[in-house]
Amino acid sequence: MSVITLPVANGSSEPFDFPAIAPVEPAGNARNRIAYAAAHVVSEPGQRNAIDWEATLQFREYLWGCNLGVAEAMDTAQRGAGLSWMQARELIQRTLTAAQTRSDALIACGCGTDQLEPAPTVTLEQVLRAYEEQMAWVEAHDGRIILMASRALCTAARSVEDYVAVYDRILTQARQPVIIHWLGQMFDPDLAGYWGHDNIDQAMEVVLSLLSTHAVRVDGIKISVLDKSKEIAMRQRLPPGVRMYTGDDFDFAELIGGDENGHSDALLGIFDAIAPAAGAALHELASGRRSKFDAILAPCIPLSRHIFSTPTCFYKTGLVFLAWLNGHQDHFSMLAGHEGKRSFLHLADVFRLAAAGGLLRDPDLAVDRMRSFCQTHNMDG
Repeated sequence: MSVITLPVANGSSEPFDFPAIAPVEPAGNARNRIAYAAAHVVSEPGQRNAIDWEATLQFREYLWGCNLGVAEAMDTAQRGAGLSWMQARELIQRTLTAAQTRSDALIACGCGTDQLEPAPTVTLEQVLRAYEEQMAWVEAHDGRIILMASRALCTAARSVEDYVAVYDRILTQARQPVIIHWLGQMFDPDLAGYWGHDNIDQAMEVVLSLLSTHAVRVDGIKISVLDKSKEIAMRQRLPPGVRMYTGDDFDFAELIGGDENGHSDALLGIFDAIAPAAGAALHELASGRRSKFDAILAPCIPLSRHIFSTPTCFYKTGLVFLAWLNGHQDHFSMLAGHEGKRSFLHLADVFRLAAAGGLLRDPDLAVDRMRSFCQTHNMDG
């Protein structure tokens, strides 16, 4: 295989010998877990915050082809970080329309309040109306709702009771059970103190009480706090019928695999980058071959932990970089210039870890693109 020169931590460079590992291919559609990939959007280079709709929708077809569901218009799609609500509306409509042409298209859509700028003057009633507007849009297009955390609510709420009042009203209006997304502040610092508490255990009590009240209206909860012990503790206390969707991009394999005390389903940003491996692993798990499930995902864990390393909110840059290396788009650019949120060294390590895990589906293309990327950073790869 090819040898490419890459940067290293001391500021110098060294040759990297691309490993002779066959790329992982999706295999089989047996499932005993529900699994969504939170999907990124493909920007239109040279146009301010424009979306390449063709490439964006082709990527969703690819995820469905890997036997994964699509979690649409989530934080992975740069909600609140370049993707406007008006763009999210169109994204949701286009993807739901595409899903109708397939019999195997599992999809749920993010519903938030990002048309409302967080400000000290924002009221709870305005937050409610913003949620209701987005909920109405998703439901009008026959979509299932992922109820996203709200920066505006985090600003407007003065107590636990304010959070409960908003979620009570929204949940009672939903036409079908929703997925609640608890997004931790490591993913979005503006959500610090969500649920009225800085302490995760205290916040968890609020959420569990809410779930107990509205269990019939909730399909599940996604918890994104990157602490498997908190997820497991909460999972064991969920009301009957309410699923735990792991949002832990550090320990997802262990949490999905589970044990005699339970398991998590999945709604993960990292599945955007490792879709073939995720699909193949889930097939093995459903077929009773836990060891093969673990073996397929083992090399994905170091990659995921690197992509989601601090500052975690910039994980999307790594996902889009891999999408470019894998040929899903013909450029490495993002909405709002987010391609510049990670360092050259960080992205070089993304390449190294993906190569080591067999996660680059066309090694020659990936090496060529990595070489060109190195050259833009004045390194002759």
